[in-house]
Amino acid sequence: MKLSTGWIVAIAIIFVLFLLTLWGVSSYNNLVTKEETVNTQWANVQTQYQRRSDLIPNLVATVKGVATFEKSTLTAVIEARANATKVNINPKNLDEASLQKFQAAQDGVSNALSRLMVVVERYPELKATQNFSELQAQLEGTENRITVARRDFNEAAQAFNTYLRRFPSNIFAGMFGFHKKAYFASQKGAENAPKVQF
Repeated sequence: MKLSTGWIVAIAIIFVLFLLTLWGVSSYNNLVTKEETVNTQWANVQTQYQRRSDLIPNLVATVKGVATFEKSTLTAVIEARANATKVNINPKNLDEASLQKFQAAQDGVSNALSRLMVVVERYPELKATQNFSELQAQLEGTENRITVARRDFNEAAQAFNTYLRRFPSNIFAGMFGFHKKAYFASQKGAENAPKVQF
């Protein structure tokens, strides 16, 4: 049985469409997988910042209980924490502007905690208490976890953004509404090593 030219062309077109469909499904699924990885890493970042936020009231209470403190320092820590908890970002909208707003709020907490630790230096009896020492150790550990979570998020965002920009996945990304994810950047002045003494 001999196929006519029309049938051969039709079969070739169907085969090409089938391959394009497979290619599109594969690209879409890879985009979804990579975006979900970014979302998971973002949730990990938020978890670590929440952990820090949860430690702050205990730290403030401990400091208040032992030292007659400068009220403005404690107020600054409490206000920075309150401002940081107001900034919520949907992982679907991880653009530069929203991430900068989130980062600025978290940097405010970091700066307020740094000022608090500098003031604590004047109170050796506070530094000697076990409760303060434990909270300080937990806070240091949390800051390390935040650093790791931010790095992991940036790596996931880079993998997603790279895949998003590559041909031919960029075609499908545009068709299905996938957008570039923002990165965490270091705080201004971070190139200068801070002098932290506890």
